[in-house]
Amino acid sequence: MRTAAFKALLTDAGQEVLEGIDPQAVATDRLAVASRLRVSARVAALDPDLPVSELVNALLTQVTLRERGRAKFGDRAASMFFTPGGLEQSTRGTVAAYRAERTTQATGTPPSGEPASDQGCGIGADLLALAERGVPVEGMDIDPLTVAVARANIEALGLDDRAWVWEADVTKVSPGDHRLLFSDPARRNGRGRVFDPAAYSPSWDTVTALAEGADAACLKAAPGIPHEAIPKKAAAEWISVDGELKEAALWFGSLAGQSPGRRATVLHEREGLLAREGAIAQLDAEPGLGPAPVAPIRRHLYDPDPAVVRSHLVAEAAARVDGALLDERIAFFTSDRIEISPLWRVLEVIEVMPFSLKRLRSFLRKQEIGKVTVKKRGSAVDAEKLRRDLRLAGPEAATVVMTRIGDRPYSLVCRTPK
Repeated sequence: MRTAAFKALLTDAGQEVLEGIDPQAVATDRLAVASRLRVSARVAALDPDLPVSELVNALLTQVTLRERGRAKFGDRAASMFFTPGGLEQSTRGTVAAYRAERTTQATGTPPSGEPASDQGCGIGADLLALAERGVPVEGMDIDPLTVAVARANIEALGLDDRAWVWEADVTKVSPGDHRLLFSDPARRNGRGRVFDPAAYSPSWDTVTALAEGADAACLKAAPGIPHEAIPKKAAAEWISVDGELKEAALWFGSLAGQSPGRRATVLHEREGLLAREGAIAQLDAEPGLGPAPVAPIRRHLYDPDPAVVRSHLVAEAAARVDGALLDERIAFFTSDRIEISPLWRVLEVIEVMPFSLKRLRSFLRKQEIGKVTVKKRGSAVDAEKLRRDLRLAGPEAATVVMTRIGDRPYSLVCRTPK
């Protein structure tokens, strides 16, 4: 999609055409909708200098992206604008809101004339979240289309009195130019996702130098970032939403807190028990805490959230419940205590056995278990194949955990605690 075609959608006539397209019809028969739009005089009039096919593609792309955007931004996606890559890399609305709240609590609102800087702002998710909390913020992006999309989102949400976006190369910005800085380097290229921080754009050295030069800064990274790539001055936070690991946020300066360290943050969007327990749960590194002990299975099995695992805070999680690892290489831990928390899922263990399909099937049938959820960690077993091979029938349900203890594969039959 070219910038000219996108801007045609922003006119009053373009907005009217866009709002008149049924997303369900596009999902069901995109070709039929495209055919109708190609012969529409209203579409052709949006920009007489552009091919009608290009305008139609821009319209349908936006309709499709808005529907996909609901997963990240909820109902507000219906009034936002996206590019495919911008939506893919954009910060989830829940995460952006959390991060903006943490920022404003730590730093307050920057003084008049000192807007925060969102460098590599993309479609503007973080920029919008900051502006909604009263923080004046200036976004920068090197791509003209992305800049146009971010500006459109600012206007659509009525934030143009405190948020602005400019086309700029952030590598030309000098460290220390801003009191509060956000940076989200591109982690995709023409071949797909980029996992090596050295291949980010701008480069990892560039964005970390900018972050370290600001009074307060947040640098967004992929959740799989190697721990050794994290600057020593940064406090690193891994964030998950509803059990799915979303990103790592590196905090610098006044946003790093008293002492840089590691944190796992678990957010929730879905309703349910864990959401009622609290929308945000956090776990911080404890200086001086050694590795978690290793012990035989106890009454309960704890499966820590991916943010806890990736932040290397399993020992801290286990310590909260006087727990121990089953195996020093596997992130499950066990305890006789039961404590419900968004930081982990806890199961009651009803049977432990070295893995044998025949023996596992026999036990499950005796317990009249017909529905099983298979969870594995440290196991090469194909979960779907195992479920089929068990050939169960019965009214009861259980979770079968496949793992390794020492050099042996084990099956743990568990149920939700009552």
